[in-house]
Amino acid sequence: MKKKLTTVMFRGTRAQEEQLDAVIAELRDTQGAMMPIMQKAQDIYGYLPIEVQKMIAVKMGVPLEEVYGIASFYSQFRLNPTGEVSIAVCLGTACYVKGSGDITDRIKIKLGIEPGSTSPDGKFSLECTRCIGACGLAPVLTINNDVYGRLSTGDVDGILAKYM
Repeated sequence: MKKKLTTVMFRGTRAQEEQLDAVIAELRDTQGAMMPIMQKAQDIYGYLPIEVQKMIAVKMGVPLEEVYGIASFYSQFRLNPTGEVSIAVCLGTACYVKGSGDITDRIKIKLGIEPGSTSPDGKFSLECTRCIGACGLAPVLTINNDVYGRLSTGDVDGILAKYM
């Protein structure tokens, strides 16, 4: 699934940029440094907005396309901030066979957001994940630290209502 950038106002601070500068200075000359730098950048900012990707590219002396290519290829990197209410629907085999695709579709309709994106107000984010290790409860979704299992599409509205 191709990651999609959403338009969310970037709000980085000078302190965060200084942290990123320190990480880059520490790792710049290490072979294979790009992944650890990007991981630490995501730890600092919570995600990898295009503004941070540009900073990394300039300070590492590489094209922005290289940084973006890594960020968009590896599932560990987020291009959008996580919403206050972070929803993850498992699309692992057991969950998918039992209807998690339909559950995802219902959430998309209800919240008006696509997987991999965050609502414009920053309230909700939606991700599709692979197995979360709760196959016996399939289909499963998590919202923040809450796990919901043995779901049907009819359960979605009531669950989301708790977080509205």
